[in-house]
Amino acid sequence: MATRVSFNLPSVRSASAGLAVALVATSVAVALFSPLGGFLLLVPGLVVHSLFVWQLVTYALVETSPMGVIFGALIVWSIGGLLEARWGPRRFLTFAGGIAATSAAATVVLSLLVPSVVASAYPGGNVLTGSLWVAYGLLVGRSQTNFWGLPVTGNVLALIGAGFVVLGAAFGGLSAFIPDVFALAFTFLVIRGYSPTRLWTRLRSWQLEKDLRRRSAHLKAVEGGRRAPPRDRDQFLN
Repeated sequence: MATRVSFNLPSVRSASAGLAVALVATSVAVALFSPLGGFLLLVPGLVVHSLFVWQLVTYALVETSPMGVIFGALIVWSIGGLLEARWGPRRFLTFAGGIAATSAAATVVLSLLVPSVVASAYPGGNVLTGSLWVAYGLLVGRSQTNFWGLPVTGNVLALIGAGFVVLGAAFGGLSAFIPDVFALAFTFLVIRGYSPTRLWTRLRSWQLEKDLRRRSAHLKAVEGGRRAPPRDRDQFLN
């Protein structure tokens, strides 16, 4: 029988609440002063040629529509708060910032291969909210939670979060949701245990094992202990 996960709003003093406030404040600032978007949104060409490396993180705090700002802040506060309660503030912020930055970096690398991506300006509010949504769903797994009052399993909740990205790409074009797609993939890998730290540890272990095999290739096994007596020896005869 599946267990049910309760859904309670976190404290307004939590890290998730602070991140939600930052999302609202940055989005409103960009809306009121549009030139600011050129510095805070992710523009791969500016990251590569002008070294605007801060965009790898700041773009995740920008939403470009009123509904996006409202629902984005609610998702970061509520679902982000549940992740924070499970992980702690430090790991929560590391995950949120790490997924956003890694997805942005992957988009920048892709822009070197696909010229049409170079000049695109990407807001990353959906990247932030989508990764938190899917991460929480995957963590809940087969246990039951709710989606707008409807009881669903965590896996279904994660699929709904991924579905929003798919629908957005279908109506708005895949090129406009490249960071979002990367974020979904990286979120799945991290939650399933393929974090960069663990992958690096496995790589080092594989390299060490390979090095030990190379160093011991010239060695031969030597039998120890007493040798067995020859078969034709009559030591058991009177």
